[in-house]
Amino acid sequence: MRKSMLTKGLLAAALAGMLMVPTLSVAAGKINITGSTTVLPIAQKAAEVFMKQNPGLNISVAGSGSGDGIKAVIDGTAHIGDSSRDMKAKEIKLAQSKGVKPVKHTVALDCIVPVVNPSNPVSNLTLAQLHDIYAGKIKNWKQVGGVDKVVVVVSRDSSSGTFEVWNEHVLGKKSRVRPDAQMQASNGAVGQAVAGNKYAIGYVGIGYLNPKLKALTVNGVQASPKTALDKTYPIARGLYMFTNGQPQGEVKAFLDFVMGPSGQKIVAQEHFVPIK
Repeated sequence: MRKSMLTKGLLAAALAGMLMVPTLSVAAGKINITGSTTVLPIAQKAAEVFMKQNPGLNISVAGSGSGDGIKAVIDGTAHIGDSSRDMKAKEIKLAQSKGVKPVKHTVALDCIVPVVNPSNPVSNLTLAQLHDIYAGKIKNWKQVGGVDKVVVVVSRDSSSGTFEVWNEHVLGKKSRVRPDAQMQASNGAVGQAVAGNKYAIGYVGIGYLNPKLKALTVNGVQASPKTALDKTYPIARGLYMFTNGQPQGEVKAFLDFVMGPSGQKIVAQEHFVPIK
């Protein structure tokens, strides 16, 4: 009887151990950060400055999409998961099933900006026009005041937080991106595709605007720190860093740095919108 109960107890303990998500330690002086390519420039620069201030600390930063960053925190393979969108209900449910308690830290604000080649005469599009372009209802630039040429649609891939927010604000839940859209893995790739095609349209985070891209106004409103903060720009969002539970030790120190005066200065230098 005792032997049977002991066996059952050991089995239960083993199963519990298998279900537990590993908790990463920073005792070795290493912080792992991964996720959103939009948040990537902020995380990279902040890590660079913070490591100079803290010799011996190693911070690795990677960017492969918001979904990957959230998954890494849930799986216990990263201390910080960068994301340009909030967590989905199914991600929260998965985290809870693994004993993970995700905590969201807002580190910046952003505008998702529709961009075209500088040679394109179009300067403003409404949300309705953007919807119809990305849903495939508008297929020629002439329909929105441009030249008589076919619109080349460039979009982010489905693992991207930028893709998720764009879909929510522009396409809504009922429409999908037209099947011939060129799907890109990063903001930089979208920018390159649009810069290299006179008839392309794409969308990037405000920090990725450059002279090779023409930013369009949306509903007549220009993307800027002011319009992001006062919420008059229609495609604005928060940029986040997720942790498993309240951060401790060096992870907490790094996040305090990012959200403090020096980190928010980096946010502005990277052309995103400081939260303070």
